[in-house]
Amino acid sequence: MPLNRRKFLKRSAVTGAGVALTGTVAAPTAEAAADAGAGHGRKPVKRYALTVMGTTDLHGHVFNWDYFKDAEYTDAAGNAQGLARVSTLVDRVRTEKGRRNTLLLDAGDTIQGTPLTYYFAKVDPITAEGGPVHPMAQAMNAIGYDAVALGNHEFNYGIETLRKFEEQCDFPLLGANALDAKTLKPAFPPYFVKTFQVKGAPPVKVAVLGLTNPGIAIWDKAYVQGKLTFPGLEEQAAKWVPKLRSMGADVVVVSAHSGSSGTSSYGDQLPYVENAAANVARLVPGIDAILVGHAHQEIAELRVVNEETGREVVLSEPLCYAERLTLFDFELSFERGRWRVESVRASLRDAASVEDDPRITRLLRDEHAQVVAYVNQVVGSATETLTTVDARYMDAPIIDLIGKVQEDVVKAALAGTEYASLPVLSQASPFSRTSEIPAGEVTIRDLSGLYVYDNTLVAKLMTGAQVRAYLEYSAEYFVRTAAGAAVDVEKLTNAGGRPDYNYDYVSGVRYDIDIAQPAGSRIRNVTYGGAPLDDAQEFVFAVNNYRANGGGAFPHVASAKELWSESTEIRTRIAEWVTARGVLDPVDFASVDWRLTRDGTPVF
Repeated sequence: MPLNRRKFLKRSAVTGAGVALTGTVAAPTAEAAADAGAGHGRKPVKRYALTVMGTTDLHGHVFNWDYFKDAEYTDAAGNAQGLARVSTLVDRVRTEKGRRNTLLLDAGDTIQGTPLTYYFAKVDPITAEGGPVHPMAQAMNAIGYDAVALGNHEFNYGIETLRKFEEQCDFPLLGANALDAKTLKPAFPPYFVKTFQVKGAPPVKVAVLGLTNPGIAIWDKAYVQGKLTFPGLEEQAAKWVPKLRSMGADVVVVSAHSGSSGTSSYGDQLPYVENAAANVARLVPGIDAILVGHAHQEIAELRVVNEETGREVVLSEPLCYAERLTLFDFELSFERGRWRVESVRASLRDAASVEDDPRITRLLRDEHAQVVAYVNQVVGSATETLTTVDARYMDAPIIDLIGKVQEDVVKAALAGTEYASLPVLSQASPFSRTSEIPAGEVTIRDLSGLYVYDNTLVAKLMTGAQVRAYLEYSAEYFVRTAAGAAVDVEKLTNAGGRPDYNYDYVSGVRYDIDIAQPAGSRIRNVTYGGAPLDDAQEFVFAVNNYRANGGGAFPHVASAKELWSESTEIRTRIAEWVTARGVLDPVDFASVDWRLTRDGTPVF
């Protein structure tokens, strides 16, 4: 697979980062149609039709395959996933519109999200000497992507892995607001320009500005702190769009790894708006269209009026996992010596409407088979079936397993240190409502389905009072339910829109959550070792890196003293723990640490 040979990049002496210089790539000739009004004595107006295609949040989905279920992907809505399907859609659009009249973009979150991407980041890493070419690079190169914006999950495996992936791509990874922390200059190309030749008229220049998510500074703090900084999307768009126009761009498209809602994730205290795409359209003049990412939503077309120009900016978000393909159809006319965008409309094409492109299937057949074999390795056996089906509102043994593994890893890591004598508490969240570890043989895919994120483990120093406040904040997840009122478990959780991954169990202490009480006054009867919790007592708190860095804005934990951390994923630690024991028996890890009550009476 050829490596990227982009000539418009130079290397920064500080970070080795690519910075766009001219960003111009020549494209083949395209025919323009004459204006229908030419027969009325007016000089014909040259017209040009351009189609910009886009995907987003691919998250490692090459095939329509569920590695956790070891089966073809299916869902109730009849969706299909994967770049092999997208490749078929893209080929159809290129045939319809003319390959010379199309551009293909992505809005980020490419190299994390499935066992396929994990395998080539950690098990057979692309960073190893003589290592493999990343499957996502292979697929996207073969399909012919022109440019891809950086997503926040691009940073999950560290900058070295991201840079290696960048090297393997035949397209630039764009991030105008991913800056070198020392020089404050772009650490990645900010933009990409493609020039379309038009017969009988000047060429059409299309500029693509890439913007990523400012939340990276919190979510992947361990990798980026002191190296990269991520200012707001609106600020950087206002800086770069006028530059692109001054360079002669006739069309400006933004590929933004940022949703359109104007909000930030529940609880996250970001210095900038997380989902700022619509704000960019509204506040920054000179943009024609925005490919939206990050939010995993399906938006065929959203029109936002720019406050300065009064012009509509067209936004589209093609869901995620390569389930949809956005089409921006542009109509341009050449008048008074320049090209002008007359109209833009957006639409979506559905991956379920086509079959896999056999070219992509053949290309990555071996890599797919490697990962299928890896996730189906048997690492132990379970004495009974464990499930997350009711883990949101009842203390479930399957979540206790996460807590126990984290506790054991942290205790071993701190052995022989000044903190070895402190008790260890452990945090875990019910990420999935459908995870199951079946009785009998247990495989890596069973355990991976329990812990779907690539989080790593951190040990923090917390007091009893801080743990109590942490529990109180977590308990806001439940909807207030009066004593005696009927309990509908489907309406009992996610108060205020809080997602399941921002609700935490804490093992090692026991407590009641009184959901008849208002948020902030729900934690009752907290004990440690059978005695009331001492607010002054110190604990080691085993916590995932997302929470340790401030994700979810849980109190005290982000500012607490860090005692230890590691780069091995919690998912891997769970697999190691099960492998070492051979048998997964709840007797070894399960305990009832908390329960829901109403005025002191248990709900269940």
